[in-house]
Amino acid sequence: MRPYLFIIFFSTILLFGFNARAQQSEGIPLKKISPKKNAAKPEKDTTIISEKGTPQEDLSDVLRDLYHIKGAPEVDSITSKPQVSVIPAIGYSLVTSFAVVVSGNVAFRNGPQSRISTIVASASYTKKKQIIIPIQTNFWTANNDYDFIGNYSYLKYPQSTYGLGSNSNVSTKDKMDYSLVQFYETVLRHISGNFYAGLGYNFDDHWDVSEKGNFDGTVSDYAKYGMASRSIASGFTLNALLDSRDNAINPSKGAYVSLQLRSSDRVFGSTSNWQSLIIDVRKYFELPKGSGNVLALWSYDWLILDGKPGYLDLPATGWDTNFATGRGYIQGRFRGAQMVYGESEYRYKITANGVLGGTVFFNAESFSAEQGTRLQSIQPGYGPGLRVKLNKVSKTNISINYGFGNEGSRGLFISIGEAF
Repeated sequence: MRPYLFIIFFSTILLFGFNARAQQSEGIPLKKISPKKNAAKPEKDTTIISEKGTPQEDLSDVLRDLYHIKGAPEVDSITSKPQVSVIPAIGYSLVTSFAVVVSGNVAFRNGPQSRISTIVASASYTKKKQIIIPIQTNFWTANNDYDFIGNYSYLKYPQSTYGLGSNSNVSTKDKMDYSLVQFYETVLRHISGNFYAGLGYNFDDHWDVSEKGNFDGTVSDYAKYGMASRSIASGFTLNALLDSRDNAINPSKGAYVSLQLRSSDRVFGSTSNWQSLIIDVRKYFELPKGSGNVLALWSYDWLILDGKPGYLDLPATGWDTNFATGRGYIQGRFRGAQMVYGESEYRYKITANGVLGGTVFFNAESFSAEQGTRLQSIQPGYGPGLRVKLNKVSKTNISINYGFGNEGSRGLFISIGEAF
């Protein structure tokens, strides 16, 4: 991991500045220090302290102290008035190399007792001439009876594929290029407690799909599977969700279980008929108790149940909603009809004020090739990580990870927020 990468990343934030106070964690109320009496200019004191009594800080606090800047009173809660944040930065991943990124979010409440609604968007242009524009929305009604979840993306995306199954070899690297539009919308209805269920609609359109062919001169799995310059997946989903996390951005305890049954059908414009199931399970433990350190466990299974999706609609490394699976490998390194994935990560504090933290992670994934074939070899990924607190209220971190995998795979992964 080269030190100048961190210098570039943080220098960009310093040059442009940011307002990262717009988010607020769900669940357990944050502990605060009461303002002193007889203050010359009484202001609402929003200082957050840990369970051990240590005042918590984030990157903006450090910058204000460093440059002796007097900050405005901090936002400690979200109301109906939208709170807006914009963050210019430099990102990096194996598939994009360096990327110039502008990220923004809006947070608000639709009622005094409603959960926080959010809009998160970014625009990236990468060294590999990729354009990446994702938008994620989460709107809660005033009484929390309904949750409207949206995921919309545009990508102009030169990206390599390596064939089908987890036995695929890096020598079968096949440079591809395509454009992609995604439109996902889900409506969840509160059933009981932390349980929600509902319907959704998913649309994927890949067009201008092309390939260069395998690096070693052999026929690519893409060509064998069925080449197509365009493929469309369109259809409805059945969804169930159980979410007891104390903080959706950076949980310290609780569980998350999501089930999605998707059907793509020609009658709705799909290129072919097929069905899939995604089972996403996460569990969080504070370990040791009261330390603020967290053991996080994740299982993500993505299965084609029937039919034949387009090649680029198959389950693949790093193509979950948060592009987070398979740290240690380039996005799309493994692809197939069945994906079974597991990961564990230990997140710990380095500084008592919470500004710096560390992680160690280990993951394992296995893929089948085409539909009806067995799962192949298990491919491990592992590595260390550094966390820098971007927002102490929402507990949002800048995540910097260095991952290792088989066949010499290794690389740096920089993002905003946790992998899961």
